[in-house]
Amino acid sequence: MGLQSKHKVDSAFSMSSMTDIIFLLLIFFMLTSSFITPSGLPVNLPSSESSDIVMQEITVTVTKDLKFSVNDKVVSREQVKTELSNLLKDKKGQVVLHIDKEVPVEHLVEIGGIAAGLEANVTIATKPYK
Repeated sequence: MGLQSKHKVDSAFSMSSMTDIIFLLLIFFMLTSSFITPSGLPVNLPSSESSDIVMQEITVTVTKDLKFSVNDKVVSREQVKTELSNLLKDKKGQVVLHIDKEVPVEHLVEIGGIAAGLEANVTIATKPYK
């Protein structure tokens, strides 16, 4: 007596759903990796016990040879206030200071004072202790 099933189960594995998941994960990681952007000029940040990650809307970088940049645009010391005021027009923003640890404190205070005078929240970028 030949009993055979009319419905055969196909044991092949479809890769289309797997490729969709991999593609979505790739897009997710590409988008989230762009949220943490390094500053344009290389600086040796000071260390601190607590190093919080904040969303960087506007970055001001000062290198040890006193080169200034605002959002990766190299500017002179006198142009920092103008650039910050243009970027902070009619809004209260977040300014992250990337200041090399060898820069005299007077420059940190000057740039922080300019940003605070424009009613921005000022944060100093640091690296955690190792």
